[in-house]
Amino acid sequence: MDSRCAVVITTVQSPTPAVRKWIAVLQETSTAPIIIGDAKGPFAYDERCEFYSFERQSSLKFNLSKSLPVNHYARKNLGYLVAAEQGAEIIYETDDDNCPMAGWDLRMRSRLECRQVKTTGWVNAFRYFTDEKIWPRGFPLDEILKPLPLATASGADCYAPIQQGLANGEADVDAIWRLLFDRSIVFDEGDPIFLGKRRWCPFNSQSTWWHRETLPLMYLPSCHSRRMTDIWRSFVAQRCLWEIDAGVIFHGPEVFQTRNPHVIIDDFKQEIDGYLRNRDICDCLEALNLSPKDMIANVVKCYEALVRAGHFPEGELRLVYDWSKDVERVGSAGVHQRT
Repeated sequence: MDSRCAVVITTVQSPTPAVRKWIAVLQETSTAPIIIGDAKGPFAYDERCEFYSFERQSSLKFNLSKSLPVNHYARKNLGYLVAAEQGAEIIYETDDDNCPMAGWDLRMRSRLECRQVKTTGWVNAFRYFTDEKIWPRGFPLDEILKPLPLATASGADCYAPIQQGLANGEADVDAIWRLLFDRSIVFDEGDPIFLGKRRWCPFNSQSTWWHRETLPLMYLPSCHSRRMTDIWRSFVAQRCLWEIDAGVIFHGPEVFQTRNPHVIIDDFKQEIDGYLRNRDICDCLEALNLSPKDMIANVVKCYEALVRAGHFPEGELRLVYDWSKDVERVGSAGVHQRT
């Protein structure tokens, strides 16, 4: 594992077995996970972690540290900024109920062996790794029963500076799947699936790699429920990647999730906006004219369009503007750099 990689985790509880496993894995490279708490807690933490309590967050010099809502998953944004300010070249994010599996390690963003989906539109990436009837949280319900597009070995260099790992155990699915099926899942290994321009699949914040040039795309929106924040971020990120001839990779499992307690019907209530808006949000984003030269400006333009279309309240823009200023201050690598 490269010490230039930072692992960012958000939590409101004391160290879980999964976090203790992360500590052990990262000690091999003399790094510590960045832990972001909230007003609910925790108030103290394992000293082997770089812990940012709610109180400590207020002392950070980021604009967002003062404007982010309290008791919201989007406070994780501060962890990304801390990692970037410390010079991380890769940011890996997860949560406190995801335990790294054997073989978890740094992932390259180019010169990748992968399968590439040739047709455009919605792609259920989960189905390339299992025969189970399953779909990722945020996938449009009216797409679930459609045939899976063919994916063939790619003869081209797939540039994927964002990569989503799947989670065994309690996979990241929506409340409808849990109400209907709710069982443990073990995904297959296999070559990653690459989704390029005009191909959509939601990805989450549970096991996700972000290379430095994608830092502007990491912003988690704050003015909607926690169940939608990472999903709607993923749509903005995918749209912006198209401008640099890049895409997202989904690869086999690298964490095992033993899910924190949830009330599934409450999850359903928080996901209703997603069931109704996911497709419309992507249609809105796809219609935009963006620039290949300014990723930060593209993110702002995406959220301004989503506010105009009524998908986000006006208050989201203040946070997006604060984020853009913070990202500019910590700096990000050139968007065309590949290794």
